[in-house]
Amino acid sequence: MPKSKAAAKKKKLPKIKPINNFALMAFLTLFEAVTALSASYSAENGVQLQVLAASGILIAVEWVYLTVFYTAMHRRNFELEFIAFFLCSTGVCVIGSVDPAAALKQCVMIVAGVIVYVVMVFLLGNVDLCMKLRLPVGIAALLLLLVNLVIAKTTNGARNWIEIGGVTFQPSEFVKIAFIFVGAATLEKIQTSKNIFAFIGFSVACVGSLILIKDFGTALIFFITFIIIAFMTSGDIKTIILAVASAVLGAGIVLKYRSYVMQRFAVYRHVWEPDYYNGAGFQQTRTLVGLASGGLFGIGIGNGNVRNVYASTSDLIFGVICEEWGYVFGVILVLAFAAIAVSALVNSIASRSTFYSIAAVAAAGLLLFQTALNIFGVTDVLPLTGVTLPFVSQGGSSMISCWAVLAYIKASDVRTYNYLGGVKKR
Repeated sequence: MPKSKAAAKKKKLPKIKPINNFALMAFLTLFEAVTALSASYSAENGVQLQVLAASGILIAVEWVYLTVFYTAMHRRNFELEFIAFFLCSTGVCVIGSVDPAAALKQCVMIVAGVIVYVVMVFLLGNVDLCMKLRLPVGIAALLLLLVNLVIAKTTNGARNWIEIGGVTFQPSEFVKIAFIFVGAATLEKIQTSKNIFAFIGFSVACVGSLILIKDFGTALIFFITFIIIAFMTSGDIKTIILAVASAVLGAGIVLKYRSYVMQRFAVYRHVWEPDYYNGAGFQQTRTLVGLASGGLFGIGIGNGNVRNVYASTSDLIFGVICEEWGYVFGVILVLAFAAIAVSALVNSIASRSTFYSIAAVAAAGLLLFQTALNIFGVTDVLPLTGVTLPFVSQGGSSMISCWAVLAYIKASDVRTYNYLGGVKKR
């Protein structure tokens, strides 16, 4: 074919226009404004300014973030941030409609999470530095769990909360960040057996500590994340070792938690029975009733009954959303988490190193599995474990942890580090 004809044919190929980030942000802002107005109004108390203030601050942070990184850092990939902001804004509205004062606290935690996210993304851009930090990070994580074992107070059967100077936080949430970091950095060079056994030892220590403090839900999340990281390694004897170690960890969890697991399973799939309906199965039955009454489009923000059940803004927040916002919106939330997972898988294929691939898939797996535990737990598909719904549930430690974990997926996207100071990297 002559060059002129080839050139003409090439010119006729359709061009795919890039996503207009500012148009998407404007659409998200419109959604946030409408939902915030609905959540702020109460027939009993009128308009709650705290809810409007929290949503306004969040909207301002979103626009500042987009503008700064679009103009100064020349980034164009904001898909993950849009999803996270959407989930966070939904959570703020639900929490604010139940407890207006808590909306501002949640907003502060979101801002803190975004700051940690930005720092993490910059840190993860230097793989060599990450390799050097894996040992200090691992030691810090183990020390944090040790402190948790010594001074933590028991809440709802688990000793997983520490209070210092009036500030309460959950150490295991921050150890999630370190667990992925150490796993990906240690196994980035999978050729040595030393790295394999080092990560196995670290995993056993983390899961073992969670078993001792009786944080079953988080221990299960760590265990699944361990399996994902093991799966991401090469298919040789080292992978077999990791698989065997996974089985041992799983057996240890079951044996240690035998009575606790039996108690959970005693209620599981029996919540409607007279012995549990108003007792151990109270949360699930009320959530299921709320789900049934919500219909496709919900009964309206503030009109539900699940909001009156204990832990409605944390463990049961998905039930509140489905009852008041509808099944359709509940499905949209689930699809948002699925989109994060798909993004991680796509990014891992073209990532710059094994470190990014392992970290991204492990991070997405952690978020997706935690989401499944929360949603299936409150709907009695799985035993109730008490874990939060990422980015949506009330909780400062969880919010910061979720944003930090999301940074691993962002770092795996080759577009994230294409520009430095406005000059495209070759």
